[in-house]
Amino acid sequence: MKNKNLYITSLFGTMLIYFSACTKDLNRYPTNSNTSETQYSTVAGYKQVLAKVYGSYSLVSSNGTGASDVNIAGITDPATTDFVRAYWNLQELTTDEDVCAWNDPNLQSFHNLNWTSSNVLIDALYARSLYQITVCNEFIRESSDDKISGRGFSGQDADDIKHFRAEARFLRAYQYWVLMDLFGNPPFITENDPIGKYIPKQISRSDLFNYVESELKAIDGDLVTPKQNEYGRADQAADWALLARLYLNAEVYTGTAHYSDAVTYASKVINAGYSLMSNYSNLFKSDNNANNPEIILPVAYDATNSQNYGGTTFLVCSAHGTDPTDNKNYGIPGGGWLGNRSTKNLSQSFGDYSGNTDKRAIFGPGNLEINSVLTFTDGISVYKFSNQTSAGEIPYSPNGVLCSTDFPLFRLAEMYLVYIEATKRGGDGDQSTALKYFNQLRQRAYGNSSGNVSAYSLDDVLKERQRELYWEGFRRTDLIRFGEFTSSSYLWPWKGGVQNGTGVDNHFNLFPIPSAEIIANPNLTQNPGY
Repeated sequence: MKNKNLYITSLFGTMLIYFSACTKDLNRYPTNSNTSETQYSTVAGYKQVLAKVYGSYSLVSSNGTGASDVNIAGITDPATTDFVRAYWNLQELTTDEDVCAWNDPNLQSFHNLNWTSSNVLIDALYARSLYQITVCNEFIRESSDDKISGRGFSGQDADDIKHFRAEARFLRAYQYWVLMDLFGNPPFITENDPIGKYIPKQISRSDLFNYVESELKAIDGDLVTPKQNEYGRADQAADWALLARLYLNAEVYTGTAHYSDAVTYASKVINAGYSLMSNYSNLFKSDNNANNPEIILPVAYDATNSQNYGGTTFLVCSAHGTDPTDNKNYGIPGGGWLGNRSTKNLSQSFGDYSGNTDKRAIFGPGNLEINSVLTFTDGISVYKFSNQTSAGEIPYSPNGVLCSTDFPLFRLAEMYLVYIEATKRGGDGDQSTALKYFNQLRQRAYGNSSGNVSAYSLDDVLKERQRELYWEGFRRTDLIRFGEFTSSSYLWPWKGGVQNGTGVDNHFNLFPIPSAEIIANPNLTQNPGY
């Protein structure tokens, strides 16, 4: 699996314990031999369950039936519950970086910025994140110090399990960050809460910020040092990168800025031995797991061993139509789906992108103007993600559609941009260093110093973030931080459902907690405006 060994199996079933009611001996072990007592009896057993924790990011089925492991009423396509696809819909389709021609139920409300609390695609991300937190909680509970010592582990074996536990705590913190960013005030549950009929309490956005911050700091010493873990697993650099991202948005989350902290943790990542990939486009090809000095932590996808029509299969295929030559050139000879395109705001952020020397402008055909969102050729195709290798080869795919390209959750370029912005906003970074990082990104983009700048503004930072990070799930969060997501100060085609764009109410800066959850959990209060 391209050295993605942690993703080869999904073992949630090993954590289920079945008890018989047909015997008076309540101390009997279950007849299923794969119980928690056997599963967690070896380091290898712990690692197999850790595979489930990671696999919940890139798999949508735990039982081999093809059904989603996130059961959401109204969802008929399990692929829409894939984490990257569900997250991407909320972060990108709501912005100037994407419109979709599909008229699926609830989908058009994203770009129109008029969704409601009954939107099942919002529920898809909400449920996926809570599911992944639940899987993390189970592993964290079973890898406590008491459990480790009680099962006789010591020395290196105990240390290995503590590393695993720290990774699970990181992944849980990441999902709580997702919920904090998108929903503000989600339900909150950890390994210390009861198992079974327990109704989680709601946590405020500021309290959740403090929790995520404290968790990430607490696990720092238990994570493997940067670049020393297996591919696709979290290490200290991923921890620092999430802290840097958290601090950059702290003023949105809590009302209090943490820009100096953002500089501190971005610097820790920058100084950890990573470097920019020399060829920008290779960051998003099917061999981006090999010899990649820039990606800090990916979600790994594999066309054979983790088949899923979400993730990068969704990003590649939804950007391409039925042209066989075009599809072959991007590694999907089985054909594209066509649906997602960009508004002119994205393509024009590169100037005249058709003749521009900025190599990050990776676009396909389409009409610049969008007269109808439901017209598949209105809008510019985005060809950033590809299933070809950097050598132009097409990796094996069972149907010529499923992709093996990994999705970068964290990469070095983002840390440069965090340092640049946080310094400009008053953090204690060095201005000349920030300018150096800005120009290093431009030099990679242009292949020379022709794109270098001598100074930059905050508006320049937002534009550079778009050029560098488009379609990677950042845009909604960035626009909110800059006050441009709901306002009329920055418009794009069909924003708010109007062809030339319009501002909308500020309550759309947060998504609603799904109405079904409000009904089911009396501890939850709906976000204002819904």
